[in-house]
Amino acid sequence: MTGGPPRACVLGWPVRQSRSPLIHRHWLATYGVDGAYDPAEVRPEDFAAFVRGFAASGIVGGNVTVPHKEAAFALVDEAAPSAAALGAVNTLWLESGRLLGANTDGIGFLANLDEGARGWEGERSVAIVLGAGGAARAVVHALAERGFDKVVVLNRTASKAEAVAALAGRAGVAGGVDDLPRWLPRADVLVNATSLGMAGKGTLGVGLAGLRGGTVVNDLVYVPLETELLAQARARGNRVVDGLGMLLHQAVPGFERWFGVRPAVTPELRALAVADIETRA
Repeated sequence: MTGGPPRACVLGWPVRQSRSPLIHRHWLATYGVDGAYDPAEVRPEDFAAFVRGFAASGIVGGNVTVPHKEAAFALVDEAAPSAAALGAVNTLWLESGRLLGANTDGIGFLANLDEGARGWEGERSVAIVLGAGGAARAVVHALAERGFDKVVVLNRTASKAEAVAALAGRAGVAGGVDDLPRWLPRADVLVNATSLGMAGKGTLGVGLAGLRGGTVVNDLVYVPLETELLAQARARGNRVVDGLGMLLHQAVPGFERWFGVRPAVTPELRALAVADIETRA
């Protein structure tokens, strides 16, 4: 293993859009840690060799983004329960020569809501999740762990909704997007876990008629910060939470693993990320 300060990275293809370097470099400077964090644009066919070369390269771990999360899971010597349940890893680290992996998306999702809308769980009766991709899987698993009676997954493709709802065990319910009006009056929280509403991805296009005033609405999209869904919910008087906090909070466990300091998600960090979003827009 090469000497010198610990190095971590974010692995993706492409990776230039990642804001992980901004987050982790901010924490390195804030806490005076002698270390480095860099982007690593790695082709899928090169991913396994790159990760297996961590120790020889002096890399102590890294974040994993699309399209490598499932490949990372296949490589680890041991997966944390969150990663094992989801079959995907977004955080890698070396420990006693072994490659370990976790999925911190659920941690980030819950921490964002805990911070942005205290008491958001309501009676933990019904949570609605729109979408059935990787983000939805992490959210559904997290909601089930938080103790919701029903986690309702709504997606245009019924089979995908069923597969994701299964992650919530007996609490999981699958349906189509057309079922949304039936569930809205019962929901404690509504989560958009699709990419719809993101700049350049098209609109989500759902109505909120029947949504209770106490329901918290969360959109995992953070570009733009105020999506059409959040604007619609805010206009109705609902509490809303954007997706930026999830990005920031999911980064905490990795930094602690690699650099030995547990960082805080502060207003300063959020302002830095918001400025970067506005600059790139």
